[in-house]
Amino acid sequence: MVSIEIPPPTVDAPWSVSLFSGKVKGWIERLGTAWVEGEITQWGLSGGNVYGKLKDLEQDITISFTLWSSVKARLPDDLKQGDRVLALVKPTYWLKAGTLSMQVFEMRHVGLGDLLERLERLRQKLRAEGLFDHKRALPFLPACIGLITGKHSDAEKDVLRNAQLRWPAVHFRVVHAAVQGDRAAKEVAAAIKRLDADPEVEVIIIARGGGDFQNLLVFSDEALVRAAAASSTPIVSAIGHEADRPLLDEVADLRASTPTDAAKRVVPDVAEELARVQQARAGMRLRITQRLSAEIDRLGTLRSRPVLANPTWLVDSRADELGRYVTRSRDLIERCIERAHTGVAELTSQLRALSPQRTLERGYAIAQLPDGTALRAATDASPGTRLLLTVARGRLSTTVDEQAPSTDPAE
Repeated sequence: MVSIEIPPPTVDAPWSVSLFSGKVKGWIERLGTAWVEGEITQWGLSGGNVYGKLKDLEQDITISFTLWSSVKARLPDDLKQGDRVLALVKPTYWLKAGTLSMQVFEMRHVGLGDLLERLERLRQKLRAEGLFDHKRALPFLPACIGLITGKHSDAEKDVLRNAQLRWPAVHFRVVHAAVQGDRAAKEVAAAIKRLDADPEVEVIIIARGGGDFQNLLVFSDEALVRAAAASSTPIVSAIGHEADRPLLDEVADLRASTPTDAAKRVVPDVAEELARVQQARAGMRLRITQRLSAEIDRLGTLRSRPVLANPTWLVDSRADELGRYVTRSRDLIERCIERAHTGVAELTSQLRALSPQRTLERGYAIAQLPDGTALRAATDASPGTRLLLTVARGRLSTTVDEQAPSTDPAE
């Protein structure tokens, strides 16, 4: 067979649509088959064939697929929208419509073991980052509660009904979001950020009425979990499950087993709180009464003592003793004064005995030179020297006429 070389298209020699479409079909079909993983977001039957869409697990990218009836007969019967699957597909280009589709040759559920392994790896990663370590206490009586749940869901009704039964004045700010499917993770994460930015919201409840493992995987989405961890408002996870633990449970500040349990743990019961207040009041009243009774008895005991019953008793009982002390004190003082007088008299006699005045009274006199010095020797006063004589009673002046003979034995 001789192949005819087709020259590349130009503006002067363009290809026909059929030729171009045939080229595209040939290029695409040479790609062969490939295994892909995704979530079924559309599953429609027509003439025994299935026409659907497969969405990427992390990004908003979707491909269309066709599953012929001959192939569908060999696949599991429980495949449906929302399932995570592995599919063996081959790209196919339809010439008439100019559309690209994927022909499915085999499709199966993603193994539970694979899902659990991926979930565990993400759990360990987030735990290593410390996202599960910090748990905040819930407010005692939140004035405004944020609620993220499906619209008109039983979970929403359970939370609102039980919370209002416990505390009728409680106020909710409800944000509806998809709680399963490909939109759920983004909508729940956006709702968390919205309520966290509201200054009136004091705690956020994320509620869902349970579900199977596949449906709960949305609450292990990494972006959703990180949004919950970044929230400054306490988070309560009320997914409504027991056996499975989505990652939202790990990062939440409180895990509630059901939406009803969340309402009971976030909102206190008004009747129980009033009972606690009454109990506290009764306890305080009892303790105060007991304290007053004890103090009254103590005061009565003090007042019964003699010193308080008769205030003068203490003075009267000590009057005689005080009199003796006063008399003794007076005697001691008089003796001290008498001894002091005697001592003064003795000292006076001694002073007088040694006084120069006593010597002058015996006939002696003190002679002083004009400069005031005492005359001690006759030779110190030459004839004509004026002397001041001090006698026992008074003074007089005199003049030396001549020196008398010396009477000093030494001379």
